[in-house]
Amino acid sequence: MGRDEEATARRSRSTSVEWTRSSKSVLAVRWIALLGLCSAYLQGGLVKALDFSGAVAEMAHAGLAPAAPLAAATIVLELAAPIAILTGRFRWLGALALAAFTLMATFLVNRFWEMAPPNRTPTANAFFEHLGLVGGFLLVAWHDFADKRVRRPDARQD
Repeated sequence: MGRDEEATARRSRSTSVEWTRSSKSVLAVRWIALLGLCSAYLQGGLVKALDFSGAVAEMAHAGLAPAAPLAAATIVLELAAPIAILTGRFRWLGALALAAFTLMATFLVNRFWEMAPPNRTPTANAFFEHLGLVGGFLLVAWHDFADKRVRRPDARQD
């Protein structure tokens, strides 16, 4: 092997190592960002699972019936969807489920337009923060679809 070939091989190995290092960093940052996006749901699901009577009371307070089955379904959703997102298995489905759930819950619970001024501002803030979460989950689903299309254009989407 001549000098030029050796130099090219070294550059190729160096670039490969740098790319591998940077791609691992990108994956780590992406996972941490997804964990942050899902953290309230994981925490909420765990708290509700550990205090089921409190979860039922929360559903009843929101005017939802039957409260116990809805509390159980909420626990399953708040734990299963983030796991799907974090593991990448059916990430798009978990993200769309949390987007729909959050949008529905936001319009049910954070009805700031019906409130008097002292409570209106913090409830409006919560409303728009939750809309931001919905947008984040829609982006997660969209990116998951786009990633799958690039990697396997003709394959079945899971």
